[in-house]
Amino acid sequence: MRIVLDTNVLISALAFPGSKPDQILSRIRRRASELFISPFILSELDRVLREKFRFTNKEVDVRVNAIRAIAHVITPIERITIVTANDDDNRILECAAAAQAEFLVTGDKEHLLPLGSYHGIKIVSPAQYLDLLTQGI
Repeated sequence: MRIVLDTNVLISALAFPGSKPDQILSRIRRRASELFISPFILSELDRVLREKFRFTNKEVDVRVNAIRAIAHVITPIERITIVTANDDDNRILECAAAAQAEFLVTGDKEHLLPLGSYHGIKIVSPAQYLDLLTQGI
């Protein structure tokens, strides 16, 4: 299953062990799903871990490299402008579209989750994604 995790989900997975996002990341580590990320997501992940969570350079490098090691890094070509209130959300959609992902997992209740889907990509919360997995999607 091809998935993209929004930066906020990656942050939660790395900062809060045992959380639903961490459970998703564990499935990816076991190769139960294929994770796709973009240079934008990696850059945003790096920045937020440093600025908001005050992780040291070494802590950030370890975490970002761990994500890079289990993900396919792709560079989207298509430019998307569907979310007008927060252009960064368009970069996440671009990654999902370029990956031909089945799911975009996000905690963004304001801009991305209300879309529900984008060009066949289901946009769901971490809890919804885990629920779908238990239902055997």
